[in-house]
Amino acid sequence: MSSVVYLKALADPSIAPCFVLIDAQEEYVAGTRLMAVPDAQAALQNCRAALQHARLMGFPIAFLRQVSRSAYFNPATTFSGWIEGFEPTGADMIFERDKPSCYSSSQFAELMDSCGGHFVLAGFAGETTCLSTAIDAFHRKHRFAYLADASASHGLGELTAKEVQAAVTKIIGVYGEILDTQSWITASTHNHAPSRRRR
Repeated sequence: MSSVVYLKALADPSIAPCFVLIDAQEEYVAGTRLMAVPDAQAALQNCRAALQHARLMGFPIAFLRQVSRSAYFNPATTFSGWIEGFEPTGADMIFERDKPSCYSSSQFAELMDSCGGHFVLAGFAGETTCLSTAIDAFHRKHRFAYLADASASHGLGELTAKEVQAAVTKIIGVYGEILDTQSWITASTHNHAPSRRRR
């Protein structure tokens, strides 16, 4: 990264938005479990691409995980662990919470407040954590982009998982920006590429 980009990133949080990956946990992909998301694999493919891009660009990365004293997301079970290939590195931030919104983690809320609240959101589940986080972000005047194809929802009543995800995406669009993963990768690569010095 050039010194020009480095200095701009210190002055303007939008130069290097925080990539927030929500609940990349086994609970969502274990097919026999109640919390398993039907369209998880397609969303995970885009989560993987977005995560790799964020790391390549040097963006800050925050992993959120749900912890619970119930039979689901319980640290005593293997299902609360990270999905293979989505383990945080030593350079990543990790936040835990026991309620849907990411902001229910006081440390995450403090981070967002102190760095200007500019982030990109992906992960599970659309109808709970992603939606509640979007509304909380709006109330705090934080800016975010939701990667709708890097997220998935559960079915609700007569609505299929895909129908719920489509509806959730429209609702989240009231509070923030909706992007697909490739559009975000393309735009952020162009916007944050180091400028070439003139010879």
